[in-house]
Amino acid sequence: MEKFVFFTDLDGTLLDYATYSFEKALPSLKLLRSNGLPLIFCSSKTKAEIEHYRKKLANRHPFVSENGGGIFIPKGYFDFDIRDVHPEVTEEPDYTVIRLGARYSDLREALGSLMAEGFDIWGFGDMSAGEVAEISGLTVFEAELSKKRDFDEPFLFQGNEEEEKKLVGAITRKGFNCTKGRFFHILGDSNKGTAVFVLSDLYRRQLGDIVTIALGDRPNDFPMLRKVDLPVLVQQPDGNYAEGSHIPGLIRAGGIGPEGWNKAVRDILSREIPAGRADHR
Repeated sequence: MEKFVFFTDLDGTLLDYATYSFEKALPSLKLLRSNGLPLIFCSSKTKAEIEHYRKKLANRHPFVSENGGGIFIPKGYFDFDIRDVHPEVTEEPDYTVIRLGARYSDLREALGSLMAEGFDIWGFGDMSAGEVAEISGLTVFEAELSKKRDFDEPFLFQGNEEEEKKLVGAITRKGFNCTKGRFFHILGDSNKGTAVFVLSDLYRRQLGDIVTIALGDRPNDFPMLRKVDLPVLVQQPDGNYAEGSHIPGLIRAGGIGPEGWNKAVRDILSREIPAGRADHR
């Protein structure tokens, strides 16, 4: 079997949009595990949230939190010293961390400034865990995890299309970026694509030629999909695909969320694909 490395979004992709269940993806999850293939979670979720799902799925691989803000690599995962490649890393008890995103305190300050300018926005940092649970469908426990943020702030915005354009412009002028998925997000100069590129390079140093695959469902996944050999888009809850991707070689999986994820992974593993076929610099 080729040296496949899988990157996946969580909400709406591996996890059901409404229930956060991965049951429909279990057959292919077991297939990846039995073949020893890396599955890297690349999500808008926080480190604490992702660790919750890593435990559920017995996942021991690196992961990317908060829309590419941070890369968390378990200690001893690679055979080489990551600091030889990325000297500006931080060390935590369990992880070597590559920071790509803005500081959360700076994002909160910017959000407060936007509120003062009259934009009708409401960030996770302005909400209790109960309020986050109510708008997201998370349990209160999971909502508590979602509020432990480092690089990215999700927020609600009440406004029409024209007001949304003004908001994005105001965020840009403050030196930050805005993405739109299930929620709006304000973040720094980071995205899932940059994180996937960095991690793919580390895997090539470890494994040689690899075939990279990424699965997502929304526009904030497009940067990630553009950086891999096999980009996969699963259907959204209404059965449609996110528009505006313009990604060469995009695979549109037949199925919503984890059902489409399961089919796409199964189909990819059954195909013969040359390793290292793309250059995604």
